[in-house]
Amino acid sequence: MPQSMSTMNISLPDTLKAFVDQQVNMRGYGTSSEYVRELIRKDQDIQRLREMLLDGAGSATTAPVDDGYFQSLRDRVTQRTGS
Repeated sequence: MPQSMSTMNISLPDTLKAFVDQQVNMRGYGTSSEYVRELIRKDQDIQRLREMLLDGAGSATTAPVDDGYFQSLRDRVTQRTGS
């Protein structure tokens, strides 16, 4: 089911409008709205990543991640796949 769309008007200085138009043409976006939506989605991804990093930084310390840790992961995958 398609998402409903709302309209938002944004005022830009001529230099930024020219930049947006250039990006739309060079990067294959159909409209400036598609370009702006993509920028907003990327910013949302950055915010989610920042939150996850901060959550991780504030979490309890676990066992060190070293060569032995990665080898144990490889061993578990190998056992599951039977390779």
